Amino acid sequence: MSAQPRHIPVLLAEVLEYLVQDPAGLYLDATLGLGGHAEGILAKLSPQGSLLGLDVDPEALHEARLRLTPFAGRLRTVRTNFRSLGQALESERFFPLSGALFDLGVSSLHFDKAERGFSFQLSGPLDMRLSPDSPLTAEAIVNRWPLEQLSMLIKEFGEEPLAGRIARAIVRRRTERPFETTTELAAVIEKSVPRTGIHPATRTFMALRIAVNAELENLTRGLETVLPYVKAGGRVGVISFHSLEDRIVKNVFSSFVTQGWCRWTGLGGRRPFTPSRSEVEANPRSRSAKLRIVEKTGP
Repeated sequence: MSAQPRHIPVLLAEVLEYLVQDPAGLYLDATLGLGGHAEGILAKLSPQGSLLGLDVDPEALHEARLRLTPFAGRLRTVRTNFRSLGQALESERFFPLSGALFDLGVSSLHFDKAERGFSFQLSGPLDMRLSPDSPLTAEAIVNRWPLEQLSMLIKEFGEEPLAGRIARAIVRRRTERPFETTTELAAVIEKSVPRTGIHPATRTFMALRIAVNAELENLTRGLETVLPYVKAGGRVGVISFHSLEDRIVKNVFSSFVTQGWCRWTGLGGRRPFTPSRSEVEANPRSRSAKLRIVEKTGP
């Protein structure tokens, strides 16, 4: 058995209180990760309740199965992206759902392993793929994309005001020799822009990760797909970590509410749950998390 990577599920108490309403129901963890939320949900369910966990990362699925061994009889897992959750639910005949959870972004499994290429603080290959089957890597983007396309990517997906300057610095450097490692890229970015609080490479690395994994497109597709599989009274929750994700969640959920399919659940309707001060102190990576939940009101 491998050593479990350190993983603390974000906003777990809020997920359990506001998402899990039917102890005997079927629950979907559309982004299983290392299984932290799934473990909490399964522990709250009765022996009649069960959970289907999806993840595109085979390493994450392996670690989650180890963690969730005590619940093996009530757990199913499928390796797939949550944009394809409809096919997974159909093939497993796992519906109608009492609840579905999306925990977006990447986990400690990715950030803490240099060879995955997600962290600018650890030297590793410019990979950033959640699935080893994906054709696009961060290395391909930074070494091959045209200046204008690279600049737009960093500006739009990274919300980086100095995107043009960073893109030009990347293109200048790659004409001398191509980028190979995360720390090479981070050093070029750090030299090209002033440090103002967060590390100068933070937004660029986020933009690359989003592009490599088509995260925003997959999120929209997954949210629009899941609702027909949720029964009346069932709930859908999404934990996001940056404004682009949260904007999509808010807009999609708002459309569900406007059309009379759902109602907002939790803190004053549309207002999201956020981590408490004590949670942020215990898990600094939770500081930007937002949880939004809707309840399905009709067929």
